[in-house]
Amino acid sequence: MFEDTDSTYYIMSNLNKESAILLVHCRDQPGIVVAITDFIFNNGGNILNLDQHVDSEQHMFFMRVEWDLQKFTVDRNRIGEKFAASVGTRFGMQWQLHFSTEKPRMALFVSKLPHCYHDILSRHEAGEWQVDIPLIISNHEDMKPVASRLGIDYFCLPVDSKNKKQQEQQQLELLDGYDIDFIVLARYMQILTAEFIDHYQQRIINIHHSFLPAFPGGRPYHSAYARGVKIIGATSHYVTAELDAGPIIEQDVVHVSHKATVDDMVRKGRDLEKIVLARAIWHQLNHNLLVCGNRTVVFD
Repeated sequence: MFEDTDSTYYIMSNLNKESAILLVHCRDQPGIVVAITDFIFNNGGNILNLDQHVDSEQHMFFMRVEWDLQKFTVDRNRIGEKFAASVGTRFGMQWQLHFSTEKPRMALFVSKLPHCYHDILSRHEAGEWQVDIPLIISNHEDMKPVASRLGIDYFCLPVDSKNKKQQEQQQLELLDGYDIDFIVLARYMQILTAEFIDHYQQRIINIHHSFLPAFPGGRPYHSAYARGVKIIGATSHYVTAELDAGPIIEQDVVHVSHKATVDDMVRKGRDLEKIVLARAIWHQLNHNLLVCGNRTVVFD
């Protein structure tokens, strides 16, 4: 059996390397790029990736920069403090600092539809993503067998108009107890309250089965069929108090013809939902996202 030892060595050696990922946005002004890159260079960092965007309408600057920490002279616990003092405050930046070795903790919310749920767990089981999934919450028992096979704790909390506040409080306690970083709604067919969302601002990702802003709310495939559309889509977005109106992370479409029935649209659409949601999770895990107002900048 042939073994590519050079490739194996390269992969294994890079697994042990840690990089820092800095996301910044602020008013566009001269000197931002040189200030950030000088901060990295002057402290022994080697830039691995850098991407930037200027919104000329809003006069806003956005950047994602990643650098190798192998020879960086600032202790990782003091990078944020030193960056703020030398660069961030001077330019009035909002910024986030992450590290490549971090392994976020994701919770899944699901109801009865299995396609997105199974796809996420399959990717997780295959090691496609650097993420822990310690917790699944549902309002039905249907999806529990898969969670049990994978050793993931599964809690069934049925929700109705009378117990919604109480059940959401229990959900929040579970999320806090499992130290969850962000939530994915894998076709969770309940509307979250504004009070719940406030605890996880820009940390709840939903998949909606239409090309938003077209056909928000329930039964979008039926609405699309009635309207005679020629494309259907899927949209992954951050959850806000306004239904299906949060900042959009990822979208895609597929063509349909006049021959397509509602069932045809559902079949095609569910394949699309899986792909779009998986892309959104990938962006979240790789810290590719910046939110400004109700829009996102997605570095890929």
